[in-house]
Amino acid sequence: MEAARFKEGLREHARGLAEVAAGADPSTRVPTCPEWTLQDLVGHVGQAYLWATDLVRTGGTDVIDSLPRTVPDSPAAWPGWLSDGAEALITAVEAKPDETVDHPMLGAWPTVMWLRRMANESAVHHADAALAAGTAFTVAPDHAADVITEFLGLLTAPTAAAHKPELAELRGTGETLWLRPAEPSLPGWLITRQPDGPVFEEGPGSEGGAGFEERARGADVTVAGPVQELLLLLARRLAMADAAGLKVTGDASLVDHWLAHTAI
Repeated sequence: MEAARFKEGLREHARGLAEVAAGADPSTRVPTCPEWTLQDLVGHVGQAYLWATDLVRTGGTDVIDSLPRTVPDSPAAWPGWLSDGAEALITAVEAKPDETVDHPMLGAWPTVMWLRRMANESAVHHADAALAAGTAFTVAPDHAADVITEFLGLLTAPTAAAHKPELAELRGTGETLWLRPAEPSLPGWLITRQPDGPVFEEGPGSEGGAGFEERARGADVTVAGPVQELLLLLARRLAMADAAGLKVTGDASLVDHWLAHTAI
């Protein structure tokens, strides 16, 4: 997606998360983040916006294991607080559109990629809030696809296992997983577990998509269905048993193994 689309997605899901959380009991537990309440969830996202804004403004950061989760006292103030945080990040990126930010794990990222990171973080946590409050959640297919692409990029980064040792379990001997979205406009993803770590490629419509279909058809396991359900499954927000729209063909144990070792 382009920068304008990242901004749109960030605003949309910051607003959606805040509206869901502000309309429910702040002490409601979030089943997909079991140590958190809705108040904690809002605090985490809002503080992430503040952290990312400072990161863009200063050009670098240390690795942070956790952020504070402080929020305004009144839930009625949460929508404005999250919106202001999102706008502050957008403004910071717009002021430095061609600069980079140094991150110890992620390397030098263009500032716009922090819009992407927060837009995608917001979409997943919007889903968390909706699941906790029992309300509907939707994410646009192009945005859901970008969340998957970014997530796979983070998991397969050369430095990922050094910072998250459990990701070393994703190494393999050539096992392949094909994520096949139902939407024909989306490319799909083929993951290969190699001895040095997993790699992935995107299908037709993306760079390097030539020959993708032929390689993907030989995958050890295929998970096919709506991209929103693929996203929620990969993000561990939806159990396979509850993913009514998804179909698994092949060795389902490879999907189970992947999901068991991809909490980041």
